[in-house]
Amino acid sequence: PYVDMILVDGITLLCNDIQVDPQDIVMVTRNVENFQLVLSWHMKAGTMCEFSKKEFIEGLQSLGIDSLEKFQEKIPYMRSELKDEQKFREIYNFAFGWAKEKGQKSLALDTAIGMWQLLFAEKQWPLVDHWCQFLQARHNKAISRDTWSQLLEFAKTVGSNLSDYDAEGAWPYLIDEFVEYLNENGVIQNGLINDSSLKR
Repeated sequence: PYVDMILVDGITLLCNDIQVDPQDIVMVTRNVENFQLVLSWHMKAGTMCEFSKKEFIEGLQSLGIDSLEKFQEKIPYMRSELKDEQKFREIYNFAFGWAKEKGQKSLALDTAIGMWQLLFAEKQWPLVDHWCQFLQARHNKAISRDTWSQLLEFAKTVGSNLSDYDAEGAWPYLIDEFVEYLNENGVIQNGLINDSSLKR
């Protein structure tokens, strides 16, 4: 009914056809399950929860999918792609533009937090919950593309005990504030993360 677009209803039908629970794919909170993120990356989708006919056809062609059976067979492969270092970086960078509202330059904070929790659930960055808590407590604003990109560099290059963090480095002020927040709240003690500092 939307001419050349598949929207939420269509994605729900697709999920039913390939036997993936649509509640895992399009949740009310706009959090998404990793399968939809990776599928959207393959389709070079411009917006969360919608595919144009061109995106859909070209994405399926690139994956070698021409039947529901082949679609189902590819799902484990798509889920596993987040574990590949190079693909993770590409998917991470793609996720910013994909998840932001149309016409906005920044990513809404609740959406950014949902995406970070999804992405770092796969890559196991031990400080992700502290980062999200810090943003809610101290920042409470939309996230810029620069902050989004730099956080991945921070997570990859600075150990979770912060021993190799350089305060003179060219980190965005928000990341510097995050390190101060960790120290102020006793999150890092004797070189280890103190998870009891997380306010549940």
